[in-house]
Amino acid sequence: MATDKAYKVLAQAKDISNKKAKELIDRGLVYVEDKKVKIARAEISTDTNFRIEYPDDIEILYQDENIVAVNKPAQVDSYDIQDAIEGAELLHRLDRDTSGVLLLGRNEAFIKQAINEFKNRRVEKHYVAWVEGVLYEEIEIDEPIFTIKKGKAFSVIDPVRGKKAYTKVKPEEIQGKKSKVCIEITTGRTHQIRVHLASIGHPIVGDEQYGSRTQAKRVLLHSSQMKIFDYEFNAREPKDIAKYK
Repeated sequence: MATDKAYKVLAQAKDISNKKAKELIDRGLVYVEDKKVKIARAEISTDTNFRIEYPDDIEILYQDENIVAVNKPAQVDSYDIQDAIEGAELLHRLDRDTSGVLLLGRNEAFIKQAINEFKNRRVEKHYVAWVEGVLYEEIEIDEPIFTIKKGKAFSVIDPVRGKKAYTKVKPEEIQGKKSKVCIEITTGRTHQIRVHLASIGHPIVGDEQYGSRTQAKRVLLHSSQMKIFDYEFNAREPKDIAKYK
């Protein structure tokens, strides 16, 4: 059976450049059946049938002279959205896999004030996720988080070097051995929700980096609502969050 590097086989199959093919694999958009192709240089059969899942169009929830609120699709980098919206600057970031409310500022004075709100924990942030296992009761997690930023960022619970982090988790629905939960955070540490949920034995479904054993097309985490100053933004749940298959 003939094999070649995955990105080369993809380039040939889809009639695109090797560079473009590698970029699509690195962005996590390429699948073979239900499995994501993770390593662009992995050897793969030359007759492999690929599927490319492009992200949804970016939906603007609200905009005025100060702020733009976007319903970010999963598998899109926050910076790609900043690049796509002229004259707007990110006020915070969501992980590439996370969907939902993402906020950008339009003028320097507002951006400065908004970043200050985030720093002083005055921004209300609500999320929805599917987690491994059955969660019956509300739980508050306030373990300090330390982030290692060499290469791919990775966070750990670390009482000595960690920074304060607070996450409140409330069960909403149970499906088999998975639970849908509502989450509120007051801090914004790197991978905070993911590492906090993993620390209580309930990693987010699809989050292999933090111990999920279930394969999913992405980490099933969605930013559902944000409140800053007098603004309130809500992003509807995408299909994979609204109903777990």
